[in-house]
Amino acid sequence: MWTLAVLVLILGVVGSDPGPGAADEATPTESVTEVDTSCGEQVAARVQAHYDRVRDLEAKFEQSTLSITLGTGPLGSSEPNRGRVVFAKPGKMRWSYEQPEPSLVVSDGVTLWLYNPGLNEASRLPVTEGYLTGAALQFLLGEGKLLQEFAIAARGCGSGEVELELVPLSPASYERLSLVCVESTGEITATAIVDLFGNQTRISFDELRVNLDPPSDVFVFEVPPGVEVIDITAPK
Repeated sequence: MWTLAVLVLILGVVGSDPGPGAADEATPTESVTEVDTSCGEQVAARVQAHYDRVRDLEAKFEQSTLSITLGTGPLGSSEPNRGRVVFAKPGKMRWSYEQPEPSLVVSDGVTLWLYNPGLNEASRLPVTEGYLTGAALQFLLGEGKLLQEFAIAARGCGSGEVELELVPLSPASYERLSLVCVESTGEITATAIVDLFGNQTRISFDELRVNLDPPSDVFVFEVPPGVEVIDITAPK
């Protein structure tokens, strides 16, 4: 789940306007049927242009998940997680989960910490290609290129709002990504990710502000006294 949240956040950064502002909540369009590869590449290029101009963001977020079990269909949506997030290139982030349970995800671009106060433990793992594979890692490090790393299809072209479906061209820890974009500008209004088991995670942002240059200590995690530290080795 942590990996999914990170990936969706990064793709939320892609379409952010480089000046302070707010992002409207939305959900990916489900009623469109026409698929247009050419339109998708054009909109993806606009998205990429925004992404290249964004250094950092701060926002409130709401994360929800639709779980699937093998052979039994949808189980329904989980209770949404809410909190605040700060993200900065390259690879720095701080997810402060507030509801329904407090928790923390912090990365300085080298080490990723997952802190669970309820369990009184913190997991530490390196940010390596073994953990976030292929295009996912490159986006985390601020080096991602949509047109080079994804097969892109678009739905809803000509309607003013386009849904991009992104399938990674290299092995990844997820199946596909979905972005809903303003067709004329490439601004993203919604993000979603489907993992290899078919579970879908969506994140919406509110009160979003970008390019504020947060201090570096925002991305430093200090282990509280008495908290157990668990070292996790990235898969090879």
